Amino acid sequence: MKINHIALYCKDLEGMRSFFMHFFAAQSNDLYHNPRTGLRTYILSFPDGETRLELMNRPDVQEGRVDESLHLGYIHISMSAGGKELVDDLTAQLVDAGHQVLSGPRTTGDGYYESCIVGPENILIEITE
Repeated sequence: MKINHIALYCKDLEGMRSFFMHFFAAQSNDLYHNPRTGLRTYILSFPDGETRLELMNRPDVQEGRVDESLHLGYIHISMSAGGKELVDDLTAQLVDAGHQVLSGPRTTGDGYYESCIVGPENILIEITE
């Protein structure tokens, strides 16, 4: 058993797609649009060939309450960069692009080398080795 994909509603579908394609080497399918519901989606695939992220936008989805990372439910997405230097490099690129670093790069108490940044629309992204 494995997770097939994770889905994320977002306001700026094209901006979110560009973010993951630029910083995380994602490949995107063509836009799917359901004219009846207004749903628009992209499925992004990552270089490992298995990981997929569905980005979704729909006019009737309401913005929820954002309380940092302290709420029940999904908290962040974790992306593996492939090594410590790559974590450092990608974190620096994201900072240069104006994204806030919440922590790291650092080795966590449980032994992971990672940083955590605030991505578009306040999504939290851990970058691990």
